[in-house]
Amino acid sequence: MTTSSLSRIKFAGIVAGAFLGGLILASGFDRTPFSFAQQTRPASFLGSGEPVNPPSVEQLNSAFTAIAEKVTPAVVSIQAERTSQRRQQLQRRTPPGSLEDFFGQFDPRQFVPQEASGSGFIVSPDGYVLTNNHVVQGFDRVTVSLLDHRTFRARVVGRDPTTDVAVLKIDAQNLPVAALGDDEKVKIGEWVLAIGNPLGLDFTVTAGIVSAKGRGGPQLRSLNTDPYAVTDFIQTDAAINPGNSGGPLVNIRGEVIGINSAIASQTGLYAGYGFAIPINLARQVMQDIIAHGRVRRAVLGVQITQVTPEDAAVAGLKEITGVLVQSFSSNDSPAKRAGLEVGDVIVRADGREVDRVSTLQRIVRSHQPGESIEVEVMRYGQRKTFTVRLAEAPDSAATVAVEEGRGGTSGGTLSRKLGITVETLSEQDARANRVPEDRRGLQVVSVDPDGPARDRLGEDDVLVEVLNPGLRRPLRSVQDLEEALQKVPDGGYLSLLVYNIGARNTRVVNVRVGAP
Repeated sequence: MTTSSLSRIKFAGIVAGAFLGGLILASGFDRTPFSFAQQTRPASFLGSGEPVNPPSVEQLNSAFTAIAEKVTPAVVSIQAERTSQRRQQLQRRTPPGSLEDFFGQFDPRQFVPQEASGSGFIVSPDGYVLTNNHVVQGFDRVTVSLLDHRTFRARVVGRDPTTDVAVLKIDAQNLPVAALGDDEKVKIGEWVLAIGNPLGLDFTVTAGIVSAKGRGGPQLRSLNTDPYAVTDFIQTDAAINPGNSGGPLVNIRGEVIGINSAIASQTGLYAGYGFAIPINLARQVMQDIIAHGRVRRAVLGVQITQVTPEDAAVAGLKEITGVLVQSFSSNDSPAKRAGLEVGDVIVRADGREVDRVSTLQRIVRSHQPGESIEVEVMRYGQRKTFTVRLAEAPDSAATVAVEEGRGGTSGGTLSRKLGITVETLSEQDARANRVPEDRRGLQVVSVDPDGPARDRLGEDDVLVEVLNPGLRRPLRSVQDLEEALQKVPDGGYLSLLVYNIGARNTRVVNVRVGAP
């Protein structure tokens, strides 16, 4: 062997060693931020979820092809637009790696963009569509495009910020539908496909595996700071990019097991991991929205955290499992009334083991307010069981499609009679903007430029109280305002006490209802 050949071999060895060393060094950093992957009736399927023998390459290739051909026609591209502009920006405090960091230009509460895009999928032949809440939140007009190039104006039936799920409706019949599966049967390592419209590339299919389940914790809390937020994501390495938000994550049988929602990335583009909302949770939210026009969230009324080794030892647990009761939401908390105490470790609920916070959240969310469940706790070495009657969480938000003013859905009355979208002013925003306690209520998120409230209300306004005689009430929830509006006929006037965040003053605003 010549001297030059040996030199080349040594050089190649040095390069390979440096590359491997770089990989090891890079793996030691854990600074990957998280952001939403958003850019500004069941069918029958053949196949076994637990094959005895692994499929051949040809079988796997055929399965992927069949899934893409079957599911893609039910996937839609979503374009969201708005025309109103914020007169005064809120002083929001956002953690590094949050939605605002990477996609702030698409945050309707920050820079008020003109348009954004995402994905969704059809779940009924008559036009119901599932997508992410953050894809449509705060936008005035939503348009849905199908694979066959048809385009429809969509109505936001309702949305739930706590799960990041939204339901749309388009006026069409005999549409292709995506089959909904069961995420509880999903196993780590299963093949999955992500379908959506990333980076402006319509109807793109990517493949990967389920790399983890039950993802939550502090790393993902920046995606949703709502106190009732459920963070229980399916993690996948199928490529998900901006524009994939709201699209389906599909198993090898062609069933949707999740809604693609977020990515872990230092750049805002795909870097190895994506996160999807479990479809069982999304299905419950969808059914509630369609049946009741809003999400009826059942709650225990407790603040909980994951159990530490010390917590488990004090409770008398042999394993580190369960959730620790830190406090109660109020003195009238359902859990407190039932007999639970601060320091209890909840280990079972409704007959199911509680291994982490998201498990308890999903158990509770599977029930309706007013229903009762059995809750088992460990209290300093003693196991106790309580029957808790679940309460309904206060309304945190309602959204409307500011278009034809169809009633019967959450926010429909607001759309038709006032032409506004509102949500409860969060504690975080109230503190950041120093809003007095007696001036907190419903923040105006958007105003229809052609609606009754145009030139009367703006997006830095907080609706504090209804002043009409006989209707006077503080506005603590969207339902408070809707109930008042239902008693005001079209052409009548609604008198509101309004606090302006920018000017820090209070004024009375009288709006002629239903008359732009």
